[in-house]
Amino acid sequence: MAYSIMMDAGHGGRDPGAVYNGRQEKDDTLRLALAVGENLQNNGIDVEYTRTTDVYETPYEKAMEANEAGVDLFISIHRNSFPSDNTAFGVESLVYDLSGLKYEIAESVNQQLEAVGFRNLGVKARPNLVVLKRTKMPAVLIEVGFINSDVDNRLFDENFNDIALAISDGILDVLRDNSLISESETDPGSDTEHAPDMKPEPEYRVQAGAFRNRMYAERLLGELLEQDYPAYIDDSGAYARVQVGRYTDMNQAVAMERRLKRDGYQTVLLKQ
Repeated sequence: MAYSIMMDAGHGGRDPGAVYNGRQEKDDTLRLALAVGENLQNNGIDVEYTRTTDVYETPYEKAMEANEAGVDLFISIHRNSFPSDNTAFGVESLVYDLSGLKYEIAESVNQQLEAVGFRNLGVKARPNLVVLKRTKMPAVLIEVGFINSDVDNRLFDENFNDIALAISDGILDVLRDNSLISESETDPGSDTEHAPDMKPEPEYRVQAGAFRNRMYAERLLGELLEQDYPAYIDDSGAYARVQVGRYTDMNQAVAMERRLKRDGYQTVLLKQ
């Protein structure tokens, strides 16, 4: 059975989280949680989500959802905030206590994000946080920069794909080191039937939504098709994922993502 992870996008719905100059934490966390989850899925991990749209659940409900799903690991994505703007910056991860697998993952993720350009503020124990206290599996809450720091926001926006990869790589490295997953499980290119120089050409897609309920996916698909977007539903995973285009040129995919964003859609750029 594949290793399973619950990805949690902090806040949502009526709870915007921290807000700065119109930017809402709930939007950044959803976009990043989906991107990290996609990376993990591409590496053989069974990924579930507490939310894939702008809805609200209490922290307790999220913890119970993870417990009922019986996942092996819980990862919660947040953005930090400070009382005065442009004073604090950097990434930090929170865990129930400074021990075990959760602590190793938190340290690994912080180090990976430091390599992207964030200041590493370390790992801190927060035993009273509900999603860390009530979950039955190892749980890590990652504060990906301060939302009221222009420096961190620029890093977040300009290096988004690298940040998503840093978080997923930080998790996968520790799981491999602890023999919880094998190299063959997380390396789709390790098939011995293929020569090293015969790697398939990468394909880029833009994801506009992922839904447990297919009705919502079909509704979004119809909306995009009406605007002449080359949209379709990918049913290859546990969710109905509404995606746009299949590009071998990343620049074309980026241009499509920008067009969707201008039209008000939350997007994730995927590499297949």
